[in-house]
Amino acid sequence: MPRSRTSRTAQTSRRTLLAAGAGVGAALAAGGTARAAGRAPDDRRLRALVSRMTLQEKVGQLFVMRVYGHSATDPDPADVDANLRETGVRTAAELLARYRVGGIIYFTWAHNTRDPHQIAELSNGIQRASLSLPRGLPVLVSTDQEHGIVARVGAPATLLPGAMAIGAGGSRSDARELGRIAGAELRALGIRQDYAPVADVNVNPANPVIGVRSFGSEPRSVAELVAAEVTGYQRAGVAACAKHFPGHGDTATDSHTGLPVITHSRAEWEELDAPPFRAAIEAGIDSLMTAHLMVPALDGSGDPATLSRPIVTGILREELGYDGVVVTDSLAMEGVRTKYGDERVPVLALKAGVDQLLNPPDLDLAWNAVLSAVRDGELTESRLDESILRVLRLKAKLGLFEDAYTTRKDVDRTVGTRGHLAAADRIAERTTTLLVNEDRLLPLSRRRTPRLLVVGADPASPSGTTGPPTTVLAEALTELGFTATALSTGTAPSAALTGQAVAAAGEADAVVAVTYNVTAGSAQLALVRRLLETGRPVVALAVRDPYDAAHLDGVPAVLATYSWTDVEVRAAARVLAGRAGPRGRLPVPVARADDPTAVLHPVGHGLRYRA
Repeated sequence: MPRSRTSRTAQTSRRTLLAAGAGVGAALAAGGTARAAGRAPDDRRLRALVSRMTLQEKVGQLFVMRVYGHSATDPDPADVDANLRETGVRTAAELLARYRVGGIIYFTWAHNTRDPHQIAELSNGIQRASLSLPRGLPVLVSTDQEHGIVARVGAPATLLPGAMAIGAGGSRSDARELGRIAGAELRALGIRQDYAPVADVNVNPANPVIGVRSFGSEPRSVAELVAAEVTGYQRAGVAACAKHFPGHGDTATDSHTGLPVITHSRAEWEELDAPPFRAAIEAGIDSLMTAHLMVPALDGSGDPATLSRPIVTGILREELGYDGVVVTDSLAMEGVRTKYGDERVPVLALKAGVDQLLNPPDLDLAWNAVLSAVRDGELTESRLDESILRVLRLKAKLGLFEDAYTTRKDVDRTVGTRGHLAAADRIAERTTTLLVNEDRLLPLSRRRTPRLLVVGADPASPSGTTGPPTTVLAEALTELGFTATALSTGTAPSAALTGQAVAAAGEADAVVAVTYNVTAGSAQLALVRRLLETGRPVVALAVRDPYDAAHLDGVPAVLATYSWTDVEVRAAARVLAGRAGPRGRLPVPVARADDPTAVLHPVGHGLRYRA
């Protein structure tokens, strides 16, 4: 079969670069790579590469930056304008030429992830642009593909259940399989580092930023699933990145908008927060991400962990023995910017011991700040060399020096395959959790309740490519033999929409109400109460936090899916219809709404259908 145009272009470009000696592939060709040779990267050769880099190239290698556009050289005009506004360059290729950044992160909102073939060509374009530079190095392309409620790459790529759903399933095999599938698809797209899994232990139901992104509230269970997922990713040739060290699970502040404070004692940290990170390190994790939060018991200086030498070097490096790549969380987040200005943050992060500086709000300011810190003697060039060597080791391990490119064939035979999609469905089915089932209302009967009304919240798809959940659920139930109608009422239904839903319920045999982060006194809760008053059987489907169940007293049947992408919603439909049994068990406790100190549903709670 003749090679595709993408494949020929990539290979021709690589051969040209190697022959000319412009890239570093030739420097490593004799020794091979870690993946090819089955051994650790050759530090002697990597150190030789570092020794030939200019100071400016070294500084650039430490940064991982966003860039707008679907193409490395020909983005849309609006994306050119965004790049000029934020970084003073027009394209990804110009960004690499000016700043020599070592990594690029993809975002949906930056228009990097339209479809699989486009993503692969963007990755190839980025590699061509970087490797064509003098002493050009391959780029470590990364993204946040946690699955569940955080996913940058959407359908037709395979979307899998998120961490708390996997926690409800409780299967290390499923976690490992998720990592294998997700890793294989990312690698085929040219993405070699995934900022997943989340290793935070979510012990605070009010946590505004982690929640269902965590596997659960039990440190041992979280640790086991983190290690399994790491293994799956890295066996697929993608660097996993456990986050957010030293632990973001017990916060009431979102570090995107403020600086959280963790009040755990050192002993509590060791018991609650540390186990998943220890497990990730024992599993051979390639990278770890720091958190923008204070932990006074670990560092009393008032600095966020990202800028804390006692935490990054003292605990992570020296006590836990981790010598892999440490990447900051986004430096555009307020949690890291509240105490120091944007000019100081990257310098202090490097002094703390991090290796990669992720997504600073002003790259030119941050890049020049690091450069000046070296020239002024605040940072030594040898300190930069330590981090650069770690980054190069990771690139070598991932095979980027041997071949940084992907092909259309790689995409077509890997991304969104029938086998991967079927596996996602099977995994999702094992996570749906039945919390309440009075009078054995579920499973629904096509004979007794053939006409269904699906109402409720329709949150936007994490990747912009699935949903809306009420429509997906209604269509799935119709395919299973019911006549289901969808009515989106939103997360704050108006009086008019509530009235419309109540009227529609009068024409249905049963109602499925999709809830999303219900609180006491919320309009969603008022809608559910009105639906109950109709006398029709009501089933609540909590599509994000299982904590919704605390407010749904009086609802005869309650299920939790932990996310609302199609794979979870379709699995819930099969459970509602009795085509699959509910198998999930709560990985977090659900406290009573009227007494947060009392447990309504404990960890491990999950009902089954009786024969």
